[in-house]
Amino acid sequence: MQKIPEDLVEVGRISDAYGVQGMIKVIPFSEQETVLLDVNQWWLMRTDLKGKPLESMRDAQLIRSRSQGSAVVAKLKDIADRDQAQALKGTTVYISRADFPKADEDEFYWVDLIGCAVYSSQTQPETLIGVVTEVSDNGAHGVLHVHRQKLNASGELEGLMTAKGRAVEVLVPFVKQMVPVVDLDKRYIQADWPVDF
Repeated sequence: MQKIPEDLVEVGRISDAYGVQGMIKVIPFSEQETVLLDVNQWWLMRTDLKGKPLESMRDAQLIRSRSQGSAVVAKLKDIADRDQAQALKGTTVYISRADFPKADEDEFYWVDLIGCAVYSSQTQPETLIGVVTEVSDNGAHGVLHVHRQKLNASGELEGLMTAKGRAVEVLVPFVKQMVPVVDLDKRYIQADWPVDF
């Protein structure tokens, strides 16, 4: 077995066997399923609903894959029949971030947006909205989940919380009109979005 990379990213979950020759059906976690089609080295691990590992991480070599509707159908090395494929149902698929294909200009892997600071261009000077904690898909486009933050007296970022102790979250549509600037090197996102929406 190869050494497990430290930069693994969850990219999908095996939902079922496909056919009788050991193929599997994978539901991608984002619209960026091309990673599942382009990268041959996968890592598999079964987890519980809270993400706690139920087994050790193991490597898997992709032989071939193709899109099938909103899913990806794949053949893995050493999975020869439907029973072996069915045994993988519920397993999470991970891929090393270093293996992702280079993104096109003005395209971004959602995992790279997590941790970026988001600033509102609707104020002068720009005002910090918060930090991206998650990116989801609403069917029409991506959505940045931004945990509201402010600078405290020491000049450090501090997350805003509700009276019930939950993080204050702002949802920002991830479309060019609303998010004209993304600088991953600086971990900076400019949004044409109000600070207090």
